[in-house]
Amino acid sequence: MKDLVEVIVKALVDDPDAVEVTESEKNNEIILELHVADHDMGRVIGRQGRIAKAIRSVLKAMGSKENKRVMLNIVD
Repeated sequence: MKDLVEVIVKALVDDPDAVEVTESEKNNEIILELHVADHDMGRVIGRQGRIAKAIRSVLKAMGSKENKRVMLNIVD
């Protein structure tokens, strides 16, 4: 899942080298933290959060295949 988020976000931002994703797992939950450059934050979130919601929807679908809950935190 970490790799998927990296591929999607790097395609969206101006500074793909600043994209960093960390993954941690507790019990039945996967927590992904996405770090992007300050000037790319708007591109990742999108208008009214549409892009962030779309990324989270894809992750939720992948998590349901593995019976895991996935959370994505976007951090600058």
